[in-house]
Amino acid sequence: MILLSFDTEEFDVPKEHGVPFTLQQGMDVSVEGTRRILDCLKDNGVKATFFCTANFVKNAPEIMKRIMDEGHEVACHGVDHWQPQDTDVKESKQVIESLIGRTVYGYRQPRMFPVSDSEIKAQGYQYNSSLNPAFIPGRYMHLDAPRTCFMCEGVLQIPASVTPWVRFPLFWLALHNLPQSLYHLLVRRVLAHDGYFVTYFHPWEFFDLKEHPEYKMPFIIRNNSGRQMVKRLDTLIRMLKERGHSFVTYHDFATRKIQELS
Repeated sequence: MILLSFDTEEFDVPKEHGVPFTLQQGMDVSVEGTRRILDCLKDNGVKATFFCTANFVKNAPEIMKRIMDEGHEVACHGVDHWQPQDTDVKESKQVIESLIGRTVYGYRQPRMFPVSDSEIKAQGYQYNSSLNPAFIPGRYMHLDAPRTCFMCEGVLQIPASVTPWVRFPLFWLALHNLPQSLYHLLVRRVLAHDGYFVTYFHPWEFFDLKEHPEYKMPFIIRNNSGRQMVKRLDTLIRMLKERGHSFVTYHDFATRKIQELS
């Protein structure tokens, strides 16, 4: 099973590099990237989970309607991506559910930073996908965390996939920068070992970042961004479909997994 997801937030990475950037600028970039993602998913007939900030849901009603109309899952990704607050677990669920008219089952903390498991449970989430069980300098040091799904306080934890043994992360940066053949090989290794594959991307990766030097994006982010990234995602999906793998939403996966673990 393939758990494909997108952290659907207002683009704010330029702020990390000292570039002033408004919410509207961030929304413009992410909306265009989301359109390209949806086109790719529709062309391939697969479903995904979109972890959305409340900011994104409030400011992009048309693209949110398309996400839902095309059968994808909407989950929570906090309120304001740039300034996460302890209240986001509760507030984002309330705001997003009221705007989309659907129950939200999952949560992912912005930047996959730590989040209160007890608060996740208290707000009635089914699953939490806020863990990258790898070592990434300056970001994560989770080598002692489980690398596959586990229960915590009655909530299913769904870590991002890393390779067995060395725990090489197979998230968005890996697809940007590894040779595609190597990335595909590592994904197949995870599938053979774990039986499922969990990964995530962001809409702004599918925007033509190389055309905007004023954003001051590092090379590892600009590399293969925009339409090149659309092509890489399309190639990955086609490879997995050709090998008979099914694409499921996180909610569907969590429902099955919780039954297995209980």
